[in-house]
Amino acid sequence: MRVLHRHASLFLLFASLLLGGCATLSGSDAAAIGGKTYVVTGASSGLGRGVAERLGSLRANVVLAARRTDALEEVAAQVRAKGGAALVIGTDVARPEEVQRLAQAAVQRFGRIDVWINNAGVGAIGRFEEIPLEDHARIVDVNLKGVIYGSHVALRQFRQQNGGVLVNIGSVESEVPLAYHASYASTKAAVLGLGRALNEELRLAGLRDRIQVATVLPWATDTPFFTHAANYTGRRSRMPFMDDPAKVVEVIVRASVHPREEVPAGWKARGAYWSHRVAPDLTERISANIAHTQQFEKAPPMAPTSGAVHKPMQGAATRGVDGGIRARMRQEDAAREGGD
Repeated sequence: MRVLHRHASLFLLFASLLLGGCATLSGSDAAAIGGKTYVVTGASSGLGRGVAERLGSLRANVVLAARRTDALEEVAAQVRAKGGAALVIGTDVARPEEVQRLAQAAVQRFGRIDVWINNAGVGAIGRFEEIPLEDHARIVDVNLKGVIYGSHVALRQFRQQNGGVLVNIGSVESEVPLAYHASYASTKAAVLGLGRALNEELRLAGLRDRIQVATVLPWATDTPFFTHAANYTGRRSRMPFMDDPAKVVEVIVRASVHPREEVPAGWKARGAYWSHRVAPDLTERISANIAHTQQFEKAPPMAPTSGAVHKPMQGAATRGVDGGIRARMRQEDAAREGGD
């Protein structure tokens, strides 16, 4: 297994050198964001909250959407404190009428929508057949249908106002499906396919110079996502080499100013993206073996849970940008090594 870890690290490092890039916002980027109106779904925690607060610091108008309106009010206060404007709209993205209401509220308050970020997402960890079917169905409803609903209302608005940027948050699993994440990986692959198809439609319509669609592909990121995820493995969720959410937030915000069709977020995501293009079977095998070791051999026991898949979770640990997963895994590793 150590050999697989070493091969994976070398492959990712080599690929990152080939696909290097900078995600830092320039002064002109910041100026371009100020006063623009952004809709951000899944804004109550994690990357959505991080993006919203970053946009607030750049003096954007931020329309915040998620199921937990009380958590959104906390985010809105941070956005305003940083110099931006905020509007809270409680939204379940799996309900098309609520997504339509979100768009209407944004336009009514700010006059237009410059950028729509489809960020809301849920996941389930476990062997495919051991995860309840209703959990799989809800993941499709949120991660795929929710993105379709958001993309639909956003593009209609962009055509009406003759411009706009749609940013869909996919995953490195859009390209590299991971064992024990079957329905999540499936929906994220579909989000990538949606973005590719939409870009071709815009090209054929002669609109690519005014309306752009970007799909951002983050590596596993230390956010409350892993606390919110349903988990039927009987063990606490784990994921190695996790990224700092602040770095991914910067990539997402920059993609709204410099949209590209596919935007791997960070060197590890770029490496995985490229290695899968070169050696898909090997990349999937290495990834699956690492996931199995982390989740079924190293993780301590935990009772099964549906997490936030069907209803929101409460508590401070579920509302931040950083999920504290890296710190928790270090503690688990120290305890395990101390017991050996």
